[in-house]
Amino acid sequence: MHGYSRLGNPRAAGSPPSSPRCRHGRNKNAGGRGPKQSIVEKVVVLLISVVFKRRGVLLFAPLLYISGMLLYMGSVSFDVVSLKNAVVVVRKRSPPGSLYRSPQVFQKLWPYMQAESNHTHNFLMTVWNSKVHQVWKPCISKDTPKEGNVGTALPQSNGLFIIEANGGLNQQRLSICDAVAVAGLLNATLLIPIFHLNSVWRDSRGKCWPLLRVYVKRDSMILKRSCFDNARELPGDILERFDNNISNIVNLRVKGWSSPAYYLQKVLPKLEKMGAVRIAPFSNRLAHAVPSNVQRLRCLANFEALRFSNSIRILADKMVDRMIKSSSHSGGKYVSVHLRFEEDMVAFSCCEYDGGEEEKREMDIARERGWRGKFRRRGRVIRPGANRVDGKCPLTPLEVGMMLRGMGFDNTTSVYIAAGKIYKAEKYMAPLKQMFPRLEMKDTLATAEELAPFQGHLSRLAALDYTVCLHSEVFVTTQGGNFPHFLMGHRRYLYGGHSKTINPDKRKLALLFDNPSIRWEDFKRQVQDMLRHSDQKGVELKKPSASLYTFPMPDCMCKEAEARNENSNMTNKTDFNT
Repeated sequence: MHGYSRLGNPRAAGSPPSSPRCRHGRNKNAGGRGPKQSIVEKVVVLLISVVFKRRGVLLFAPLLYISGMLLYMGSVSFDVVSLKNAVVVVRKRSPPGSLYRSPQVFQKLWPYMQAESNHTHNFLMTVWNSKVHQVWKPCISKDTPKEGNVGTALPQSNGLFIIEANGGLNQQRLSICDAVAVAGLLNATLLIPIFHLNSVWRDSRGKCWPLLRVYVKRDSMILKRSCFDNARELPGDILERFDNNISNIVNLRVKGWSSPAYYLQKVLPKLEKMGAVRIAPFSNRLAHAVPSNVQRLRCLANFEALRFSNSIRILADKMVDRMIKSSSHSGGKYVSVHLRFEEDMVAFSCCEYDGGEEEKREMDIARERGWRGKFRRRGRVIRPGANRVDGKCPLTPLEVGMMLRGMGFDNTTSVYIAAGKIYKAEKYMAPLKQMFPRLEMKDTLATAEELAPFQGHLSRLAALDYTVCLHSEVFVTTQGGNFPHFLMGHRRYLYGGHSKTINPDKRKLALLFDNPSIRWEDFKRQVQDMLRHSDQKGVELKKPSASLYTFPMPDCMCKEAEARNENSNMTNKTDFNT
């Protein structure tokens, strides 16, 4: 029996397969039958025959691909030759994204924006097409969670579950809510003694150590909360067991995104044996895809139980009221923008704008200060143009303003900017204020006296931004991260399942802002398509690999006809100092 060769030809090994072109020629001469081949078909057949007959040609495919990418990314550029008055002019063509051309685009489009100012209808009243969306309502539990005092009788706890919530404001939020779910799963008492705050936030932890007793019964959650000033005020039997030192409690190394089965099989036996376990840090230690009873604990903790401290809530509510009053001409509706154009964000992105050598020097210093040689490692190549066309550059205030004006928001729209310290704010914020005179930030919406207790505590300032953005009619995210992801989920929970969020396609925006000759009508059509896409994606169900904190349907919410609880405002409120 003869084996087949790689090409599937049962001929002898010494007899190579004939070319398809030759076989076709013989068939044509024998009898003259068959359709006549076109030139294109002959070329295709020839190429296929060469590739299969001389497979070494395929080795050049990676080289061709890399060459094409280098050309696209701007490592190689061609000269462009044009004729002017019979004189040949040679110009160097800049690769896409290699230059920050947004100011030139604005200079051309600004007259058209002015012509449309004050002549458009109140766009905020009709920005979202509610007719195409089903309304969802919170339906976490039929039973209202109850908060008891320290003496409330509950089933005996399996032990003390201690976690450390590290990271910034919303990273801490994620850790706390996941810890509540795990504590309920293990029937444990949850202690959160330490809020790690990294160098980005530089904040001080609160004085209160919250102790939560989480008990789950028939899909409802009972929380019992107590507060201790320090670890020595914890129950004496717990402290004595570990020589009055909480760090003596074993710290379990739990893999990221661990399943509930892992906690029940690995953590619970040690908890029952030792009476207390510790997981530090506790960031991203619970899988996204978990059973519905565990998801409901996440829902209750994030959307109902967890609240900012009183000092934050009082000032944040005042700021929201002031935004609503300043937007009375649009029915109290306003736009909020999460603008990530702080110095550290610009430096980390490795993108270039229009600051020239001074900007490059400042960004090099900022990168070295924040990341200590990470961007100077051997083999590390920084390509600002490639980053821009790939949508990785932070949008400037100017670009955000042009996008919003193109979408239909006129100069009467009230806009709130949620941000840290903007890089060269006087320069970069000026055109945004020119397009939107009703522009507010923390320091314009609140007085210096009101903000004084928050200065130097960046997580508390971020909590103010979070609240003002939460209650806006339109939220605009520009760079991703935990802040917009939590906000989108929270807004879905409050607004019938719709996030009411504009999430622009930054790759397309990069091409629009790279074209100084673009027409206003073309620009508007492109950005309005992005708005429609954001509207369509506003109501989106959670996928197995996605986060419940961004996509609360269907675990935390039901369609309106199926909603099991009309009054979703649970009475259980738990404050955490942030």
